Amino acid sequence: MNHSQRTTTPKDLAGWQALADQLTLENRAFINGAYREAVSGETFACISPVDGRELVSVVSCNQADADLAVVAARNAFESGAWSQLAPDRRKAVLIRFADLIEAHGDQLALLETLDMGKPIGHARGVDVPATARAVRWTAEAIDKVYGELAATPHDQIGMISREPMGVVAAIVPWNFPMIMAAWKIAPALATGNSVILKPSEKSPLTAICLAALAQEAGIPPGIFNVLPGYGHTVGKALALHMDVDCLVFTGSTNVAKQLMIYAGQSNMKRVWLEAGGKSPNIVFADAPDLKKAAASAATAIAFNQGEVCTAGSRLLVEESIRAEFIGLIREALESWQPGHPLDPATTCGAIVDQAQLARIIEYIGIGQSEGATLVAGGKRVMEDTGGLFVQPTVFDRANNGMRIAAEEIFGPVLSVISFTTAEEAITIANDSIYGLAAAVWTSNINTAHRVAKALRAGSVWINHYDGGDMTAPFGGFKQSGNGRDKSLHAFDKYTEIKATWLVIE
Repeated sequence: MNHSQRTTTPKDLAGWQALADQLTLENRAFINGAYREAVSGETFACISPVDGRELVSVVSCNQADADLAVVAARNAFESGAWSQLAPDRRKAVLIRFADLIEAHGDQLALLETLDMGKPIGHARGVDVPATARAVRWTAEAIDKVYGELAATPHDQIGMISREPMGVVAAIVPWNFPMIMAAWKIAPALATGNSVILKPSEKSPLTAICLAALAQEAGIPPGIFNVLPGYGHTVGKALALHMDVDCLVFTGSTNVAKQLMIYAGQSNMKRVWLEAGGKSPNIVFADAPDLKKAAASAATAIAFNQGEVCTAGSRLLVEESIRAEFIGLIREALESWQPGHPLDPATTCGAIVDQAQLARIIEYIGIGQSEGATLVAGGKRVMEDTGGLFVQPTVFDRANNGMRIAAEEIFGPVLSVISFTTAEEAITIANDSIYGLAAAVWTSNINTAHRVAKALRAGSVWINHYDGGDMTAPFGGFKQSGNGRDKSLHAFDKYTEIKATWLVIE
């Protein structure tokens, strides 16, 4: 990628394709301030789900590369060049980083779309601004976070301070590569840590690019490193590494559990996990606007092709409006049919890879075999493009005993479950191993608060879906994980609390 390149944001498919043709794709790891090949020389093919072509061959890191990165990160941390820099100076560097992300927004958005298939309009209009905002907001906050003084006798002073952990390894998913990375690297860097970012092998290109922008912003060598590769190689190496102090992860619940085991097998490194979800979207008959609720429910399952940890994949609808509401959902989903991801008019793009497409198609078959009623979608489309596309799919008459309603599919597959009372809705909603997010639609303020308080979820939205900004903490209950991203609470993950007690003689 040519980082000096400045362009006018394309307005149509042809413009974005022309920009894609101009891209030079960086494919190497970034360690100690420089791009480099993997020690082993191994690579993996980066395949675009847009049309099935190979974008570039990316270096595949393993234990040897992890060791190099950890040594670089540790030495940089101990040098104090970043960890002992005044918070306002770290803030200034990170704000420059955010500025550079915005300045290269077209190229970063294009990499995101080509790499994992999301619509270019969303990559440019959502992912890029949200990434820059996460870095800038966190930077602005860091010199406004104070320590504490304990209540002590007059001849004693009890100080409570926060110190950076040291070396932080961040393993991030493929569905929102930049945003998920920013939620982790921004507070980790802001608090003075060194960071090693391991992007998913399914979408590594923006992470690799961000490394150069971070260096251009003024982040010292060794403080921010990027290791592309597989989870079972370099991801495992980082999780087991005896000199990694903190491991943060967003991804599947099964992998999250394994990372906790690795931490216990190694140095008891701090582990913070954001894992799966099967979020209930509860619509009561007295919802203030059923058409709006249906449009929101369609977005909640079709946005980013349903490859969203907070996707509203369980739609709980009061029985008296079930038939009407399903009709409204089908109508709303007409504007979410798959299209070419480089077309700014497209709302639903390509599924990230063949394995994920096969998983979604398999679950659609499971839903039919389990006895749910397929009422919309359910088919792969646009196969002639070489890309990976599937229609948003709706099943009626589902229940929590069905796999489609209990297991995270990570695709645009919606299970509709009916209820008759608020108590029943709460029981159904909480009957899940997950507890990431939930929504409630009602005009009754008492119902809204009673249900919201009863829901076992880290985020609850009332009369909308997927609300909040950088000021709101994000994370889950139960097997949706621990710790929180975003907000001032994110700093808790990357700092140790120290109590210093002084007796005045």
